[in-house]
Amino acid sequence: MLRMSLHKCMTRRLSHASLVNRLSRHSPCMSLRGNIVTVAISCLLFVLVACGDDDSDFATRPSDDSSSSVTPKSSSSSKVPEPAEKSSSSTKSSSSSEYIRVPCDIETDENCFEDARDGQTYKTVKIGDQVWMAENLNYKTDSSFCYNDSVEYCEKYGRLYTWAVAMDSAGTWSANGMGCGYNKTCSPTYPVRGVCPSGWHLPDTTEWNTLFNAVGGSSIAGTKLKFMSEWYNSGNGTDDFGFSAPPAGYRHYYGYYNYEGRGAYFWSSTEFNSNGAYYMGLYYSYDPADLNIDGKNYGFSVRCLKD
Repeated sequence: MLRMSLHKCMTRRLSHASLVNRLSRHSPCMSLRGNIVTVAISCLLFVLVACGDDDSDFATRPSDDSSSSVTPKSSSSSKVPEPAEKSSSSTKSSSSSEYIRVPCDIETDENCFEDARDGQTYKTVKIGDQVWMAENLNYKTDSSFCYNDSVEYCEKYGRLYTWAVAMDSAGTWSANGMGCGYNKTCSPTYPVRGVCPSGWHLPDTTEWNTLFNAVGGSSIAGTKLKFMSEWYNSGNGTDDFGFSAPPAGYRHYYGYYNYEGRGAYFWSSTEFNSNGAYYMGLYYSYDPADLNIDGKNYGFSVRCLKD
């Protein structure tokens, strides 16, 4: 019985190198000195002590990577390297606040305006000398989309627009961006109203840079402009100025959606070439705010700037 107990305890615990060392240094079973009775008694005492140790240090230590990860489908754009797919638990924010779009009241809130086209209201915020929409545009038009084709995302994050729609290439609301679209170059007249409500316009790259400077520079603008929750892996912002950018993601030109929770992409009215235009990007893993170039046929968010 003693041999069986000793074997059981030793088998369970010899997997830990630290205890092997303990045995080699301190176990009386390893010593040839003394008489058989003393050794037998000492071994028995050692067995009882060893079995009483509960291994709690090892049992409670979390794994370095306790969950499997899957890399999402990549796109041809160069936004940022794709992270591992998030699990359901990783979508919880470290902030107690949640991004919920609640319509403001133009009767009681001076920082609120109504889009006369559909009656939707939007919060506004003054940052430096500029007045911005503090929410993403949600005006429905052709070639505008809800993330994952789900209305609930439009209600929360606003719609995603191709650059042609953001610029109002059809000339529905003004002629300033007429003819601007994919696979063609154009010479817009600034400011470009685009898909924005009357009295507002789609910002150009100069105006985005003005915003960056107003919040302390592009190197920290990402943190300052991102909302305080919803961003993946605790990549939330401080939202110090009330711009409240949520991670709305984007629509790929193949028709699939990506980066909700990880990135925010806002069109500018500045063209790069016949196929590309500038956008402002914010990312969960990145403090700066960037002006980058991507295909005009992507679906990005729109933030309008007051004329």
